[in-house]
Amino acid sequence: MQSYNPEQALWETRREFGEHGGVTPSIERSSTFTVMDPAIMPEIFEGLRGPEKGGCFLYSRHFNPTVDVLARYMAAIEGTEAAVCTASGMAAIACTLLQICEGGDHIVSSDTVYGGTHAFLSELLPEMNITTSFVEPTDPAAFAAAVQPNTRVIYTETVGNPTLKVADIPRLVELARRKGLLLVVDNTFSPMMISPARLGADVVVYSMTKFINGASDLIAGAICTRKEFVYQLMDLHRGRVMLLGPTMDPRIAYDLIQRLPHLALRMRGHSARALAIAERLYALGVPVTYPGLPSHPQYGLITTIMNAGYGYGGVLTIDCGTREKAEKLMSILQNEERFGLIAVSLGYFDTLMSCSSSSTSSEIAPEAQHKMGLSPGLVRISVGYTGSPEVRLEQIERSVKAVGLVKN
Repeated sequence: MQSYNPEQALWETRREFGEHGGVTPSIERSSTFTVMDPAIMPEIFEGLRGPEKGGCFLYSRHFNPTVDVLARYMAAIEGTEAAVCTASGMAAIACTLLQICEGGDHIVSSDTVYGGTHAFLSELLPEMNITTSFVEPTDPAAFAAAVQPNTRVIYTETVGNPTLKVADIPRLVELARRKGLLLVVDNTFSPMMISPARLGADVVVYSMTKFINGASDLIAGAICTRKEFVYQLMDLHRGRVMLLGPTMDPRIAYDLIQRLPHLALRMRGHSARALAIAERLYALGVPVTYPGLPSHPQYGLITTIMNAGYGYGGVLTIDCGTREKAEKLMSILQNEERFGLIAVSLGYFDTLMSCSSSSTSSEIAPEAQHKMGLSPGLVRISVGYTGSPEVRLEQIERSVKAVGLVKN
């Protein structure tokens, strides 16, 4: 396990106070900002002045004081020089890849990614003459074999959605350095747990909608990286975040700032509950997958790269075999046992469940789902931390027995 402590890094960064000394940052809702000397404005447009160059703000699609506080906190957690906050996780992914790649370029990506990401890579980017090769995320040799002369990016999720395959970030870093490529990692499933940038990744992207938010009440994304790349993204002439405009509302930023202090506590709670449930299901012979089980194929790897003290994450899967059986299990869990809610997304304080092949991975063709190891009956469960742990274990045990998943 790594010795890096993202929780400590967050509090060692500069604390941000309100405009009048409040213990929380002020919400700056202005869309535009004044300058005291007319000569300053041309200098802002020329890139000579900015928030870190004279304290000059221009327009909230460019930089905003409240959103910048959140960006600094996210950079501290990830151990990067800087960060950019966006209106969604997909905005973070899309702007990152479009900033790096131009027409004629190529991406090597894990084939086990969120359905929206897969659609972006396989269907939308080809319209811009940017192609992608999809490979097995646990096999660095497959990434290496897929690299072409025009490859610019290696892309992966740390813990793959929804199969929970774990990417070998250190070996992908080594490959990227050797080939002169950039490694972009989506760490949505594993904030605090794993720090890809500390392992050498060039860019770390998030859907902050999920665990970082924790309340399933807002949409947000983040790009954590070097200052140089942040300035590229926000460039007035070519910056993809600046020109495509996925602007984060400062009120959203403020809400997220208030939730970061207890992210570590929440991740520990999610992980502890998920591990207990996974161990109970495994003991019953249920086809469960969870990175914290020694039976997981990458258990040794994730144990090596994770930060100590945050557990193995809040997501597990149960392979029911068929969609019909998966839907039956979810119906019992929600409507009879009150174990959780049938809903997409993850990271909520209550448990959320979905059948991935027909929901969040439905953009991926059936043959591609089969290749990536996604069963039509796979139920992804984002384990919450509400209710009695003992009662939750009893509820899920009764439910898997009711649908005939118990083998022992």
